[in-house]
Amino acid sequence: MPMLDAVVVGAGPNGLTAAAELARRGFSVEVHEAHDTIGGGARTEELTLPGFRHDPCSAVHPLGIGSPAFRAMPLARHGLEWLHPEIDLAHPFPDGTAAALTRSVGESAMTLGPADAGAYRRLLAPFLGRWDTLAADFLRAPWLGLPQDPYRLGRFGLLGVQPATWVARRFRGEKARGLFAGLAAHAIAPTSGFATSAIALVFALAAHENGWPVPRGGSQAIADALASYLREQGGTIRTGSEVKRLDELPPARAYVFDTSPSALARIAGLGSAYSHYRYGASAFKIDYALSGPVPWTAEEARRAGTVHIGPDARTIDTALKAAVEGRDPSVPFLITAQPSLTDPSRAPEGRQVFWVYGHVPAGWEGDATDVIERQLERFAPGFRDLVLARAVSGPPQLAERNANYVGGDIACGAFSGLQTLIRPKLARVPYATAHPAVFLCSSATPPGPGVHGMSGHHAARAVWRHLRTTS
Repeated sequence: MPMLDAVVVGAGPNGLTAAAELARRGFSVEVHEAHDTIGGGARTEELTLPGFRHDPCSAVHPLGIGSPAFRAMPLARHGLEWLHPEIDLAHPFPDGTAAALTRSVGESAMTLGPADAGAYRRLLAPFLGRWDTLAADFLRAPWLGLPQDPYRLGRFGLLGVQPATWVARRFRGEKARGLFAGLAAHAIAPTSGFATSAIALVFALAAHENGWPVPRGGSQAIADALASYLREQGGTIRTGSEVKRLDELPPARAYVFDTSPSALARIAGLGSAYSHYRYGASAFKIDYALSGPVPWTAEEARRAGTVHIGPDARTIDTALKAAVEGRDPSVPFLITAQPSLTDPSRAPEGRQVFWVYGHVPAGWEGDATDVIERQLERFAPGFRDLVLARAVSGPPQLAERNANYVGGDIACGAFSGLQTLIRPKLARVPYATAHPAVFLCSSATPPGPGVHGMSGHHAARAVWRHLRTTS
């Protein structure tokens, strides 16, 4: 067989981004995907009933639309179209009111009440209007030299390294504290943990700068656009190609893995190279086919693309602690998405697709359906009456659908301790491995989880340098 320049294992957003980056530089690239369809964490399938198109994992993409890697490729020409909800995020409270995030900082701040509106604006003011440089610096590889805006990144870092519970002390009321805690909880770690403020700040800034959109047709559109661009550059994709050993792949000068570190070590024969890498808590996810819109009590939630459910900041932190510490969920924090409000093509006329997940311990085999739906009913009375069908995925099902989700960990690694900043291990080039021709490009590498392709982008640069020096 002819020698390829690079073989990529895994056709998730990072694997496809890495392949596309290499192909457009003139390297011969082939992607191998174990499933019959590409996408990884960016898929769209009929999970419940015919005509209801669900996203098994990611649905809303605040980091995708603002990704420097995606923006550098002509993905719109390859079919990717972003659709924006009227309200990006709503966080309802038991009294029937809600905090909300929209493109307008002032409008969003006013939903927090007069006591905290000014504090919210002051918190974000130093970073507004600077998304392009901030995102490039925040989503960068640690070995790329000086950041584009060292002062702004340093100022952001001083805030970001703090636990979300510390930064939330700037607020007086529960609305602002609850909103901030809900944003930080996307780290799938207690909000009292190190650097959780960075997650909250990035998601808030993303809402004001670019929004929290959905791709027309579902998350699969992201993977399909990347694949189309890759093929245009001469790359090839082979689906249904499960790889168990490195010697099963075609001969190549470099092998790039969009997999978990443990899977890479097993396939490439690297032994215990990543034995100290830790995986985090899991998600328990339910996809619904509904006969109508979710009957939220809070009016803002009826117009939002994403809805967070957590009655107060303390309850949110307690729910995350329970999942991380291995306890069954009792009052879960919920992240929900209602994409068909923004993209009616996702469901039959008059119907809706709806998506919710809470947090549970890694590998948990229980059923959280009832506890999740009781919490939904608290903020949307009559919700269960609208359910036409549901598709339930606990940790075992999530791990079966996507091998990168070890134990059901959709972040491909715990957000705690030094691993918060150093993934998958301390190294000058974290994408390189002990094997000189083997590289890692999954979300286990910097900058971490999210459908933004930046891990694949940075890994491709490392591979590109390797290929130039070995040519």
